[in-house]
Amino acid sequence: MEVFLQEYGIYLGAGLVGLTGLFSGLFLYRKRQAKRQVASTMTLGLEKTHDQLKIRLGELIRVSRDIDEGVYAHLEEVLLGADVGVKTTQKLLRYLREDVTASGRKDINLLKGYLRTEILKILNAHPTESLLPKKPHVQMIVGVNGVGKTTTIGKLASLYRNNNETVLLAAADTFRAGAVDQLKVWATRVGANTLAQKEGADPAAVAYDAVKAGVARDFDKVVIDTAGRLHTKVNLMEELKKVRRVIDKALPGAPHEIILVVDATQGQNALHQAREFHQALGLTGIILTKLDGTAKGGIVVGILDEIGVPIRYVGLGERLEDLQPFFATEFVDALLA
Repeated sequence: MEVFLQEYGIYLGAGLVGLTGLFSGLFLYRKRQAKRQVASTMTLGLEKTHDQLKIRLGELIRVSRDIDEGVYAHLEEVLLGADVGVKTTQKLLRYLREDVTASGRKDINLLKGYLRTEILKILNAHPTESLLPKKPHVQMIVGVNGVGKTTTIGKLASLYRNNNETVLLAAADTFRAGAVDQLKVWATRVGANTLAQKEGADPAAVAYDAVKAGVARDFDKVVIDTAGRLHTKVNLMEELKKVRRVIDKALPGAPHEIILVVDATQGQNALHQAREFHQALGLTGIILTKLDGTAKGGIVVGILDEIGVPIRYVGLGERLEDLQPFFATEFVDALLA
């Protein structure tokens, strides 16, 4: 009771007015709770971004009759405010103009439909490649400290274990204090195995041993945690390149995936990180964490468009099941519904 009173700003007053406000607030609270129970994880995770877009696009639709230059100018502000990014925003607006001109239909009520089509066009331009099954399937997980990399690895391991796959987690982030223990805790929690050495050990040696163990013990997945910070950015990238080379020596053709974890709340800085890691390592996929904690979920569109690397998973909450595979249609529907 106290929760919904605070959420809807209801204060008990004397008489009928107070009771009316109370029952009205209770109705709205129950309605929202019912909506949450049937909503998908993606819808709930993108609630902040969705609500922000709904307000701003709603205002635009209410005050406009046709899609004209004034609408395009306002829409540019909306997209930039959602952290879509300058380059991708300009591309979306160009596509939008072309569609409106080609169709000859400028009714403002069609704006969301046009926008949905163009965002999907960008998101579907870089689909995830179908990977041939390999055993063990080796994934190298990279990302700067603080983005939730080790936690994400734990959640990935949970997904694989739920699919009845055997998982070996390699603690190759040997520079960060507590990283090895953190990975071991996750492994115990989700029923995975770990391979670790003491803090400060050679990360490449840990990765090499893990891949060899994955082959010898017939694991389905070998997931390698890596360092996210060294003395300089150059040192970090060179260390990661070394780890990648050693993995290939242990199992030619591995790692089969190099996946970057970035924090969605960091906005354009996340885009910058993705660009640098891709240039250094040749990423095969990206995981965006903490998407539920920002109203700027448009960064998904910007990263995929500018980097050209598919989004593999998105983090939409703290629970294990809140790490979800990324599907473009589900994302856009949750964004613009």
